[in-house]
Amino acid sequence: MEQKIHQGRNVKRFREMLNIKQEALAYDLGEDWNQKKISMLEQKDVIEDKLLKQISAVLKIPVEAFQNFDEEQAVNIIANTFHEGAVANNSGYINCTFNPIDKIVQIHEEKIALYERMLKEKDEMMARLEKLINK
Repeated sequence: MEQKIHQGRNVKRFREMLNIKQEALAYDLGEDWNQKKISMLEQKDVIEDKLLKQISAVLKIPVEAFQNFDEEQAVNIIANTFHEGAVANNSGYINCTFNPIDKIVQIHEEKIALYERMLKEKDEMMARLEKLINK
C-alpha cells in the first residue's frame, strides 16, 4: 500500500521548523495571501507546482522537500540509525590513541618549563638593568 505524501502538511512542518508564523508566510507570499489562506493551503494534499516554487523561494527550502518528505520514512530511518542513546551509529566505537591524563600532565609540564624560562629571563634582565644603573 503506497502512502501519498501530504504536501500541505510538509509546508506546515518546514514552516514550523523555521519558526515562521502563518501570517509571516502570507506576508512574504504577497498581498492576496492571509493567515486563513495559509491554513487552508496547509490542509491540501497536493499543491500546484507554481505555488510550491513560490513557497520554496520564501522559505529557502527545495521544492523537492515539500514533494518528497515522508514523516513515516524519516522516523523509520532515525529509529533504525540511532538507538540506545547513540549519537551516530556509522562510525563505530572511537578508540582514543592517547591517554588524556598523560596529555594533561605533559601540557602542565611544558607550562612549568615555560614559566621557569620566563623567570630566568626576568632575572637576567634585572641583572643587566642593575649593571646599567650602577655604572
